[in-house]
Amino acid sequence: MQLVLSSSSPARQALLKRFKIDFSTFSPDVDETAFDNETIIETVSRLAIKKAKAAANAFPHALIIGSDQLIAVEDQILGKPGNHENAQNQLALCSNKILTSYTSLCLFNANTGETQRDVIEYQVKFKPLNETLIEQYLQADQPYQCAGSIKAESLGPTLFEWMRGDDPNALTGLPLIRLNTMLTESGFNIFSQD
Repeated sequence: MQLVLSSSSPARQALLKRFKIDFSTFSPDVDETAFDNETIIETVSRLAIKKAKAAANAFPHALIIGSDQLIAVEDQILGKPGNHENAQNQLALCSNKILTSYTSLCLFNANTGETQRDVIEYQVKFKPLNETLIEQYLQADQPYQCAGSIKAESLGPTLFEWMRGDDPNALTGLPLIRLNTMLTESGFNIFSQD
């Protein structure tokens, strides 16, 4: 069965390539605005499903992966900063604090309509960050399109004291351990693909 990653994220594509299987990509056009009174888990769950189902018309017989991620520090949600100043502010807020990443994963079988979904939490503790370290990091990684202004797949861990959770790939945006379980439950064996 064809596998599709419904995401324009280079980090998610790079993670899925680690499975050494062929897959197609689709760039979903989804409004990522949270609804009023929606919890962070409800938001990421809804968006992952929406992203997966957005590819169904283009790939009607595929297994489609959708994912969404939000990051919170002290109940404040940190999205993609978009620019240098916002990234500076986000990292200053994170200094010496625990950040929790909420990564939702959806595997949608476009052929049967079956949907599997889960939210994987992962935490990091930031070390104390001064203006110089923040500036050095931002110049090196330029994480302006990354939630919370960190690229965990690059130099982000230089800002951490520790990382905790079941799957470190969740912090980068695609929890591979849970994805493999979902694929297996759908009858897709990554070791028997041509």
